[in-house]
Amino acid sequence: MTPVEWPLRLIPRRNPPLLNALALSVVALAAAIVFRVLFLGFDRGLGLSVTYLPALLAVTLYAGARWGGATLVAAIGLNLLAPSTLTNGPTPALTTMFMLSGAVVVLFADAFRSTLVRLDEMREAQHAVREALEETQARLRLAQEAGGVGVWSYLGDGEESLWSNVHPDDAELVRQAHAAAASDGHVAPHEYREASADGAERWMLSRGEAGRDGDGRVIGALGVKIDVTERRLAEQQMRESEARFRSLADSAPVLMWVSRLDGTREFVNSAYLDFLGEPYDVALTFDWRTRLHPEDLPRILAEQRAGEAGRERFSLEARYRRADGVDRWLRSVSQPRFGPAGEFVGFVGVAIDVTDAKRAEADLLHINDLLAERVEAALAERDEAEAALRRAQKLEAVGQLTGGVAHDFNNLLTVISGAIDLVQRHPNDAARRDRMLEAAQSAARRGERLTQQLLAFSRRQTLKPELVSVDALLLDAEPLLRRAVGEAVSLTVMPAAHNAVARLDPTQFDAAIMNLVVNARDAVASGGVIRIESQVAHVARSEVEGVAAGDYVCVAVHDTGVGMDAETIARAFEPFFTTKEPGKGTGLGLAQVYGFAHQSGGGATVSSAPGQGCTVRLYMPLSHELVLSSPQEPTARSEPKRAALKVLLAEDDEDVGDMVTAMLEDLGHEVVRAPDADSAMSTLRITPGVDLLLTDVVMPGGKTGVDLAHEAVALHPALPVILSSGYTGEALVSIEGAPWPLLRKPYASVALAEMIDQVLERTPQDA
Repeated sequence: MTPVEWPLRLIPRRNPPLLNALALSVVALAAAIVFRVLFLGFDRGLGLSVTYLPALLAVTLYAGARWGGATLVAAIGLNLLAPSTLTNGPTPALTTMFMLSGAVVVLFADAFRSTLVRLDEMREAQHAVREALEETQARLRLAQEAGGVGVWSYLGDGEESLWSNVHPDDAELVRQAHAAAASDGHVAPHEYREASADGAERWMLSRGEAGRDGDGRVIGALGVKIDVTERRLAEQQMRESEARFRSLADSAPVLMWVSRLDGTREFVNSAYLDFLGEPYDVALTFDWRTRLHPEDLPRILAEQRAGEAGRERFSLEARYRRADGVDRWLRSVSQPRFGPAGEFVGFVGVAIDVTDAKRAEADLLHINDLLAERVEAALAERDEAEAALRRAQKLEAVGQLTGGVAHDFNNLLTVISGAIDLVQRHPNDAARRDRMLEAAQSAARRGERLTQQLLAFSRRQTLKPELVSVDALLLDAEPLLRRAVGEAVSLTVMPAAHNAVARLDPTQFDAAIMNLVVNARDAVASGGVIRIESQVAHVARSEVEGVAAGDYVCVAVHDTGVGMDAETIARAFEPFFTTKEPGKGTGLGLAQVYGFAHQSGGGATVSSAPGQGCTVRLYMPLSHELVLSSPQEPTARSEPKRAALKVLLAEDDEDVGDMVTAMLEDLGHEVVRAPDADSAMSTLRITPGVDLLLTDVVMPGGKTGVDLAHEAVALHPALPVILSSGYTGEALVSIEGAPWPLLRKPYASVALAEMIDQVLERTPQDA
């Protein structure tokens, strides 16, 4: 701080507080009085004198003119209280002179104070401006360095230094741009090359304004230069890329274009121009609708509008007229394109001439039609040959069936006819009669099983599926299986499918297991072993032929017999195929197993090898339902549990009708007969009090027993119905969907009585 500036430290910018100003005034007056007393004595200390002037000056500089004036008034007042002894008392002239002198001192001191304050404010403002300028300059330098911006200026003779680093090829351009400033007042933007400190060339963009004197003459110029090297390189690369793209597009054998928002073309390639036969400028705005085939025009316009509206990739295929007037098939693909900000700006597309492909496709279709005709003819010949083969196979199968089944039935009929003959010859021999009747019934049951095997193979038998425990069925059948095996062969039953439940026909299941065990018995020698196992197994897809993936109950029958080779295994499930000696078997045992398994929703497999025994596995779908009750065998009875009924029996076979009538009458029921469905309905309409309808399924006259049951229940809704059949044929589907129970033929009187009781017990609940 300079000597002139140091008083600024004592002068506050704003008026001081009241107490501070008052204290300074008192101190200043006291100092003046003390100074006067020291030189003139106490009796002269309060009089007016020049000693008050420094006090007035100090107070005014610190507190302003108001406090300086107040101090002056205080000094005059003190003089009035104690006049100076240097004069003859206070005179008006002396007081006025002192007052004027003091006022001048106060005014000049206040003016000096204001000047000093403004000077300090100006100094601080200048300092702030300097700092702001330095900061701005620093920012400008940073911005220039970051943006590659420089500042230039020249005044008359400074031109040579300005252009010293300009590329020689561009120096004249720069001179002309600056020379033009004399006429239009500014330096037009121009680009030139400049050598950098490391010798590399940089492209600069220069622009500026010319400065003029009072007479309007150009005295210099000021401007900026911006490093645009990267932009120039990018533009050069873009031009090279565009050139490569055009070269590639023009060499492509497909039509290519780039379209704008309004649908006009921004670019087309040479193939496009060749197809159109128009110059480039015309091709950019050409209306393709004039070249579209009339049959394709409506479709293409609709597809194009939909594709462009969706602003997604779309394709078109139509016929267009080429420049030479020939129609060609073009398949076009348009892809949306977007600008730098992601905005949609149009489409880019290609079109391929597919005329030859279309012709080839048409030729191929024609060839395919010819091939199809020839294949159809060949297939017809093959079908005819296969039909002839099947007829021959059927004849062979019938021969096998005749040999096997006829032999078994002849044996059965021999037993039955022989037993009847002996009963007739010795009617009074009760022991012999009972023994012969038992033999005849046993033979009849064997005939029933043989019939069921035939039906199982043909998958014509009607199953009565129930929820059963497979392990429980095996344990129940074990005693019977042991009797079938005999003493010479060891049989082991190992059920391990604990709590596993399957929905199947228990009777057919027992028959299937019996067939497997009998086959195993015949295959093993004395001392052989047969083992029956059960378990829950998961079957993967395609693991078992014809079986869907899932959980199954698997029952396996193993034996230690002679085994089978691959050829025998492949034919094991064929009907009438047997490895036994002629007359020893029908070849229907495994066929029944296979038919039962598939009709129950499962399957069967055979695994064996010569000398290593055989294993047959039976797969039945696992059910997650609960077994409510176990099946119970019908018990013998001699009397009906209910009162006598009036039964309408519809049976076309006279002998069967007589036998069933005898059974019903023996049970105490009244029987009304009808030979077919229509007669049965007529009888039902005119006969009052019919309590039960028992009808055969297969009936003459075009109506089945199921049709009759529907009509009868429609006439009498509470009428109980029992269906009966040994072979249902084409009526199988209708029986499976019928709500009435099926009594299989042949049946005994006990089974008939049990079925009647079951139907009558259920009918009131259903009604």
